[in-house]
Amino acid sequence: MPHPDLDSSGRALDTPAAPAPALIDRLGRPLHDLRISVTDRCNFRCRYCMPREVFGADFAFLPRSEILTFEEITRLARLFAARGVKKLRLTGGEPTLRAELPRLVEMLRAIPGVDMAMTTNGTLLKSLAAPLARAGLDRVTVSLDSLNDAVFRDMNDMDFPVALVLEGIEAAAAVGLGPVKINAVTRRGVNDHTLIDLARHFRGTPHILRFIEFMDVGSTNGWKLDEVLPAADLVRQIDAVFPLEPLDAHYTGEVAQRYRYRDGAGEIGFITSVTQPFCGTCTRARLSAEGSLYTCLFAAEAGADLRAAVRSGATDEALGALIDATWHAREDRYSELRSASTAGLRRVEMSYIGG
Repeated sequence: MPHPDLDSSGRALDTPAAPAPALIDRLGRPLHDLRISVTDRCNFRCRYCMPREVFGADFAFLPRSEILTFEEITRLARLFAARGVKKLRLTGGEPTLRAELPRLVEMLRAIPGVDMAMTTNGTLLKSLAAPLARAGLDRVTVSLDSLNDAVFRDMNDMDFPVALVLEGIEAAAAVGLGPVKINAVTRRGVNDHTLIDLARHFRGTPHILRFIEFMDVGSTNGWKLDEVLPAADLVRQIDAVFPLEPLDAHYTGEVAQRYRYRDGAGEIGFITSVTQPFCGTCTRARLSAEGSLYTCLFAAEAGADLRAAVRSGATDEALGALIDATWHAREDRYSELRSASTAGLRRVEMSYIGG
């Protein structure tokens, strides 16, 4: 009788790898997603992320020696994948500013069983979409806060036109990096009067527009609660013009509340970090460009220093133990606790951990 693990010629049969055990935090939340910041640099100075008053055009960004190499990123990503991470997302800063980015995508693509996406401002997608798709990127999310050129130029504070971003979106769609998700941060008194036009533009296309409530990420963006446009208000505004109906989430932990247009013209989403927090189902870890591990978008300034461990010669076992310990100790739920008592906390800036 043949051995159950051997074929008729005595060679070992390929057997599926056992699923990675779930890594659970103190609140019972598994680790499923890793957002990887590949650079702290950006060619925008969006007022809600990298305000010019703090990050001027000549801001001293991290020296190259302090940024994780592609090999270091890939090694860490493999360790996260071994712990149940199924989704990798490249972020920044602006990730397309990282030289040779398609090479990193190709390296990460070799990790079995992971889905790979990128969030970008879209300004360099026209030239990079095809190389990134060939390297193995699955899809992109593009930030676009308004179709009104004057409003958009003011929000990015670098006088970039809307047209460049729209060209990038179409280039990404043309090479299969879609459906493209479009993220728009909503800010009362800034771009709220342009949001219906944004919805109108992407209705009837394969793209999925998602509105994000203005969040108090970091400590420099001048966040005020009265500038938050509650998603529920925006749903009502859009529903009055283009009737909507809710959709079920694709999976546990999906951040966007999903809706479809009743006339079949597509899908739209709303991310409610301020008014309807979803901390209880958050499955995301964030790796900063210099190799710090953060377990919350609103985390304190210091993360777990994985770069120091990597560069001191730590074994995979030791690195894995550090990742395990950091996630097991996690009890973050800032958005659920947001109050006057959290207002003065020093939090890591969004430009360092990619939003």
